[in-house]
Amino acid sequence: MPGAKPRARSRAKKRRLFRAAALGFTVVFLLAVAATAIPILLFASIAPPTTSFMLLSRVSDPATGQSCDVVDYSWLDLEAIAPDLGLAVIVAEDQRFFEHAGFDLNAITRALTDHTDGGRLRGASTISQQVAKNLFLWPGRSLVRKGLEVWFTAWLERVWSKRRILEVYLNIAQFGPCLFGAGAASEQYFNTEAIALSPREAALLATVLPSPQRMRAEDPGPYASERSTEILELMDWHRDKSIGARLSRIDSEPD
Repeated sequence: MPGAKPRARSRAKKRRLFRAAALGFTVVFLLAVAATAIPILLFASIAPPTTSFMLLSRVSDPATGQSCDVVDYSWLDLEAIAPDLGLAVIVAEDQRFFEHAGFDLNAITRALTDHTDGGRLRGASTISQQVAKNLFLWPGRSLVRKGLEVWFTAWLERVWSKRRILEVYLNIAQFGPCLFGAGAASEQYFNTEAIALSPREAALLATVLPSPQRMRAEDPGPYASERSTEILELMDWHRDKSIGARLSRIDSEPD
């Protein structure tokens, strides 16, 4: 039948193209999984030697825009960090940390509602999302970056315990120019070890986390002083409730 062979060849060509596209997609997906899973599995038990934010600081520090000659960072196990710092960052940044699976849908809904009502679009990132961003990604609000943040966060929550997520966060969060982690920040700001931080000092460190480019824990302005007092009050409120109870048990939880 005239035209039957060309149509058959066309269908065969389309099938080959579809199979090639499917194979290509599968390869890309598997490479993406490997590129994600390998470092996450590795850092589940090994201290990250650096992070994407620390590497970026060598060129343009997220807190100042200037390059860092030296990045101040030293790893501490969670047992070497004052429990009050963990309490401070949770009550200040992510009060549903122990309840959600990486994404606080309530906070996201509130942020979108406030923005719809004319307010500034504020962040609703969880501690897990901030770990994903600081460890693997870069600052910014692009859809690509947010999409990757969701991808890495889902993996972190699947592979790591809450204990490990908190431990890594306290070690890689930026507390000031070229300054990362509780150990370096405690020495720099308060001339003390992280395990010896007072509740007030822990609250001051939690205060600067959202904006280390503007606020300094060692010399808080009026806003930082007021905010740190609010965090102290939240710490006192939550210490004997569910957040405090989970933190008191966290040492017995597996990494």
